Amino acid sequence: MQSELLLSVCTGALLLAKAGLLENLAATTHHLAIDLLKKIAPNTEIRAGDRFVDNGKIILSAGISAEIDMSLYVVGILGKEKAIETAVYMEYDWKS
Repeated sequence: MQSELLLSVCTGALLLAKAGLLENLAATTHHLAIDLLKKIAPNTEIRAGDRFVDNGKIILSAGISAEIDMSLYVVGILGKEKAIETAVYMEYDWKS
């Protein structure tokens, strides 16, 4: 992989699992796709209740609204103040 970070939203986790990129990592996906992810990626730790999961280079979110939390988390890597400022600008009630 030639990227610093790879972000996945919702059922994008299924594609990453099919490509073998989630092998022995933790992952989440949309609640309706959890069973399919378990089937596709038996060596992946499935975190069904998590809104997003950070594996270092690969960060996955559970669904579309969870993607906003994941995105603010990533902005927060660059600086917590910038993430808070972004959430306020968006009028998003972010629980950092």
